[in-house]
Amino acid sequence: MISYADYLRLLPKTELHCHFASTMSAELFIELAAKHSVELPTTDPDTLFDFADLVDFLVAFRFAHDVLRDPEDFERVAYDGVASAVADGNLRYREYYVNPQYFADRGLSYAEVIDPIIAGLARAEKDFGVGFRIVVAINRRADAASAVELVREMIAHPRPEVVGLGQDDLTPENTEDPGRFVEAYALAREHGFLLTAHVGETDHATPDAVRVAIEDLGCDRLDHGYRIVDDPAIVALARERGIGFAATPLSTTICSGWTIDESHRIRRMIDAGLAVNVSTDDAMFFRTDIGREYTEGLRLMGVTADEAKQIALNGIDAAFCDEVQKERLRAEFRGAFAALDAVLDPTTA
Repeated sequence: MISYADYLRLLPKTELHCHFASTMSAELFIELAAKHSVELPTTDPDTLFDFADLVDFLVAFRFAHDVLRDPEDFERVAYDGVASAVADGNLRYREYYVNPQYFADRGLSYAEVIDPIIAGLARAEKDFGVGFRIVVAINRRADAASAVELVREMIAHPRPEVVGLGQDDLTPENTEDPGRFVEAYALAREHGFLLTAHVGETDHATPDAVRVAIEDLGCDRLDHGYRIVDDPAIVALARERGIGFAATPLSTTICSGWTIDESHRIRRMIDAGLAVNVSTDDAMFFRTDIGREYTEGLRLMGVTADEAKQIALNGIDAAFCDEVQKERLRAEFRGAFAALDAVLDPTTA
């Protein structure tokens, strides 16, 4: 028999909200900084990632991209991140947010960023069986015109692995303001890309940002979205549209200072019937992994085994891969569920 914690760790998982630069280990981050003579505030992993709030974290997040410069850097981060996630939490499929605008400031073209990432992830898929797709993310600190140009780069350099457009970071005013990029989203939709956006993440965000992302941007799924529970009408809208929410429990303790318990907004989203799935967001920075998000995050919210299995399946439903791959994942997951259910010690759940 196995404990409920081990059961959650061994459940097969998707991850739909994962920033590529954050899939590095702290050790690799420090190594690459030394390689490129990037000065870090400290090389002590225990204090390197101490943040006061979301704004403080985003300064470090932008800075981290500076250690990725050579093709082999991107490819190594891609491959090693998959290997770690398989060991930490039985990852079976992952989608990555990649911000080419950060690297453009460092002289790298769109293709010079995307292609080595694809190469590393494809090698990892062959070795570990973990499927992947890439979502190009608008840097909201840049203006709306640059977001349109980013989508034009996606169109000009098509890659079958690049399937979606998202947005992250914050605007120069430290707001979400998803509607600022409506033109870029319309262009992406016109060219067949699926859509998502980071909205409703913290106490400083608004539930209306979730509505704008659904109605004005036409998003297929959303990242975070926690403020939605403050507006029942928007909850009903998201439920009616079948919007999936890529939630990241551990990040909320750092970016918002929320306590993970049975009153957490993610728990309330689950209780409201929203299609929640779970990811790490920025694993390196938040000292988490996909296994911990389940074994700690979900358990502290009082999520049952049946609910955890549904959360795992919700990740397949909300993924941006094709239906053939989704059906293959569903069959794999359900087979694993049956095997794990048979050995779960019910006294630990």
